[in-house]
Amino acid sequence: MLVALIAHDKPDAQDVRAANRADHLAHLGSEPEMIAQAGPLLDADGGMIGSLIIMEVPDMETAQRWADADPYAKAGLFQSVTLRPWKKVIG
Repeated sequence: MLVALIAHDKPDAQDVRAANRADHLAHLGSEPEMIAQAGPLLDADGGMIGSLIIMEVPDMETAQRWADADPYAKAGLFQSVTLRPWKKVIG
């Protein structure tokens, strides 16, 4: 199943994002078969304000475990994280 992880950073958390970016990218690369697409959400000026990750997982529990282990989540970067089943229609 495909799952979209949509996370919004806490306000003024750019330092937390920067300090944990390398570990977050390593986490994304740790299970390449699971991550279909990933990238930051941006503000109007191009600054990173969140994350969008499309995962291919067997179930929601696997998606939640991966999300909980994300270094960004462990560092307290996110104001909110939503996991939703997603259906690919185009692309």
